Amino acid sequence: MPRCPVATDFEPERGSGVAAPVFVSASAAVKVLDWCAVIDHLRAVYSRPLEAKAQPPRLVTQGSGARLRTLTAALPTDRIVGAKLMASSRLKRTAYLVVLFDQQEGGVIALLDGNAITACRTAATTALALDCIVRPRAPRLGILGSGMEARAHLLAFAAIRKPTEVRVFSPSPENRAAFAIEFTQRLGIPCRAVDSPAAVVDNADVLIAAARSRDETPIFGGALLRPGMTVASVGSTLPEQREIDPETIARSDLIIADEPAEVATKTGDFIAASRIGLSFADKMASLNDLVRGRVADRLAEARLVLFKSIGAGVQDIAVAEFMLDRAVKTGLASELPLELAIKRGTGEDRWF
Repeated sequence: MPRCPVATDFEPERGSGVAAPVFVSASAAVKVLDWCAVIDHLRAVYSRPLEAKAQPPRLVTQGSGARLRTLTAALPTDRIVGAKLMASSRLKRTAYLVVLFDQQEGGVIALLDGNAITACRTAATTALALDCIVRPRAPRLGILGSGMEARAHLLAFAAIRKPTEVRVFSPSPENRAAFAIEFTQRLGIPCRAVDSPAAVVDNADVLIAAARSRDETPIFGGALLRPGMTVASVGSTLPEQREIDPETIARSDLIIADEPAEVATKTGDFIAASRIGLSFADKMASLNDLVRGRVADRLAEARLVLFKSIGAGVQDIAVAEFMLDRAVKTGLASELPLELAIKRGTGEDRWF
């Protein structure tokens, strides 16, 4: 049988003029983290109109026990377009990768470990929303959860408002006690571990829910909420997940969501509210509108405000852009031995 002839004229086009891409590790991202600066970077992005085509809905691909979520966005600065890939394996392990492209030249600018970026963007986005909602005073803060998201949210919130005190609950007495001791020392704020969600809610002006229950039931009852409170829910992002109950949604006069359409139709909390006939569409507004001051009158009249975040590509890509710039300036970005062939818009690429 004759062998296939070997092609000898295949040579990718070089000399695109695009700088070599770099890699930013999770540890490098943490080293360059500045909460106030990250929040302000997100504020600058959300202060401009965000078109739907620049941040399409997430795509979820499912395999046999594995899942890949993709979030994409083109930043309104016209500099970067990018994607975050989040792969969950059969062994319940998750890896995150952010890829940034140059909108002008088309080349890959950077690859970033998206693990720390994901926690940072969620907390910074919540802090941005709360900075627009919560009156400029030192509130009492309640946190449900003591894991990575809860830790990041406390640090981000403390960057925009210094609480008079913090109460924390999580199912593990050891974890919540350690959380309280650590942040009392780190922030110089009284942080107290309590033995029930009710004890957190009862004393809070601002409540951050950053943990789901193991059986996907709501982690506190909306009947506990008082007029004047602001609630942020960040722990449930998929149809099968639950964190808040329908009463919390019913009692909220204004619901700010980073992605209103997805929050309303693709999160377990709001699906459950819809199933019992609860109407909430007229109470919802986008984070983009909040930051741009387009819901100021509704905000002033609201007795109870809920911020619901499921994450968005524009947040990932904006925070990744921030981390990239800081890492490059501080020498923490590693150049990659990677050169992509760039397909030209005119003429024909003759690979074969």
